[in-house]
Amino acid sequence: MSKGGVATGHAISPDSGRHWADEGAWKVADGIYRVPLPLPMDALKAVNVYVIESDDGLTLVDGGWSIPVAREILDRSLRSIGSGFGDIRRFLVTHVHRDHYTMAAVLGAEFGAEVALGVEERPALELLLNVDELTESPFAAVLRTAGAQEIAEAWAAGSDGELPDPVQWALPDLWIERDRTFEVGTRTLDAVHTPGHTPGHYVYADRSEGVLFSGDHVLPTITPSIGFTVPPADQPLSQFMASLAKVRSLPDLRVLPAHGPVAPSAYARVDELLAHHEERLDLCLKSLLERGSATSLVVAKDLGWTRHERSFSELDMFSQGMAAMETKAHLEVLVARGLATQVDNPDGIVFTPTP
Repeated sequence: MSKGGVATGHAISPDSGRHWADEGAWKVADGIYRVPLPLPMDALKAVNVYVIESDDGLTLVDGGWSIPVAREILDRSLRSIGSGFGDIRRFLVTHVHRDHYTMAAVLGAEFGAEVALGVEERPALELLLNVDELTESPFAAVLRTAGAQEIAEAWAAGSDGELPDPVQWALPDLWIERDRTFEVGTRTLDAVHTPGHTPGHYVYADRSEGVLFSGDHVLPTITPSIGFTVPPADQPLSQFMASLAKVRSLPDLRVLPAHGPVAPSAYARVDELLAHHEERLDLCLKSLLERGSATSLVVAKDLGWTRHERSFSELDMFSQGMAAMETKAHLEVLVARGLATQVDNPDGIVFTPTP
């Protein structure tokens, strides 16, 4: 939703010398390959899956979205480096979103590969596996608290009613708890819990190689969505910013992101992301001061969106809902900092600046 340094749609990745989403198994370091897989109905175009070779097989960081074209491209890409699905021993999944998790779940079940996921993602998976018990979209209540009742109704009307495939959302073989390490052949990967984008997001640091598999936590050209999770997380933006500071405490590593090109410095991008959100917080507070009080939706309409500073009305209905939820996350930080108060209201939580 928000601004980045270079347009994702035109970004060239240094490992390939081509557009970052171009098909291939692009070598980013000895024994590490970046494999972009396509995303349907998504402006991001692709998700990067990373393949790590070792003597006993392959470890993949993320799995992609389980759609036929992505599976075919992953198969071709692995074959181009002399491997195949049967060589995969483990998936280290950064977070539960379908463009990262669902292919890992499917291939893990088919080929006996271990799937590992952060334990804080369990409530989201259990909700998806029991979605037939819900009476409405789990996002509807979140949108209503943001004052976006009409958007909630539009999202519900646009749903095709298809239930999640339990194979794609099967529980992982291993729940990752706290920070820990994984041995991948001769490598040691530090699994670092970085909640914010989702509650159970992890990044994986290979300090000896000097690279950070950053998932959606540190993206070089865009900022990840905040607040787009169910069940709703408590203070997702505060968690995200704290997690950025946590990454800043690691060595300065090369960024291997889930979306966009390989980037040279985690420190540089973390600093940009923190500054960006501080700027957004200032704008949210300015809106509240000018209006006296407002819902998240009203404040979102005062802000510019995307790198082109588009007005709220220029966004499509899905992006408007994302904007309202992200604005709510910023307003909650203002409350936590003592700069605003909030009061529940049937038409959405109302935020008021403190005197």
